[in-house]
Amino acid sequence: MKGSAKVAKGRIKEAAGALSDDDALRAKGRNDQTEGHVKQSAEKNVRHAKVIAHKIVDKAKNVAKDVIQKAQHRD
Repeated sequence: MKGSAKVAKGRIKEAAGALSDDDALRAKGRNDQTEGHVKQSAEKNVRHAKVIAHKIVDKAKNVAKDVIQKAQHRD
């Protein structure tokens, strides 16, 4: 389950707990929301890491091309 879905599910549980005066359900809803926020943060960090990794790979490819071109011009 994605983070945003977990947050929404938690809000529903918390609201249901508030309506039914069920403290355990309310707490479970808050826990689900917290878990969802953590997942959202992790998902964001993974996306960011992938972007950085792609930039590093592209830079390495460009450096390798430059080295190959310089080596070919020496011959």
